[in-house]
Amino acid sequence: MSFGDKLKIIMLGPPGAGKGTQAALLSEKYGIPHISTGQIFREQIEAKTGLGLKAKKYVVKGELVPDEIVIEMTIKKLESLDPNKGYILDGYPRTINQAKALDNSKFSPDIVIEVYVDEDECVKRLSSRRYCPKCGATYNLIFNPPKNDEICDICGSKIKQREDDKEEAVRARFKEYHIKTKPVLDYYKAQGKLYRIDGKGSISEVSKRINSLIESLLKKD
Repeated sequence: MSFGDKLKIIMLGPPGAGKGTQAALLSEKYGIPHISTGQIFREQIEAKTGLGLKAKKYVVKGELVPDEIVIEMTIKKLESLDPNKGYILDGYPRTINQAKALDNSKFSPDIVIEVYVDEDECVKRLSSRRYCPKCGATYNLIFNPPKNDEICDICGSKIKQREDDKEEAVRARFKEYHIKTKPVLDYYKAQGKLYRIDGKGSISEVSKRINSLIESLLKKD
């Protein structure tokens, strides 16, 4: 196997683990398309497709989009990609039905990577996030703080914390991840495709661990 052989990767991880960031880095490094379910939803909703309009009914209410809609959207997106390249899926699958649908298509994954951090680390990372309600700039009080405490560097407005980034909400999201995603992790573990990567440390440190894993798997193949 080589990256020219359509390597298909799934990235999983609890909120705050950094899987989206790592997926983007992998995409840039190896030229594999990075696809997130959030991106797919936005594209379909903005284009006002039939699927997009169906999904919007749930999204605007803050409800989970049903499996059948998520599956159809994702498979259609994968079918639109360059057939000579694989994919890096971020945010899919979230359920066993979604995982099985992928396996029943021509897009069954080669490698499933769980970027893992513990609950306290998730709370530390996410509860430190802030945003500017006026210009949209984002900050992290630990990794990327504003120059002046609680004041946006760009427009001088007072920065705020999102409700779902507060500690209680983050802990609830962490628990929800484990309840919903454990069956998916077990599913791929049984297939011998699941690999857990320590998500603690800097972005570059975690990236090196992931790259090392992929390179070692490719050498074995």
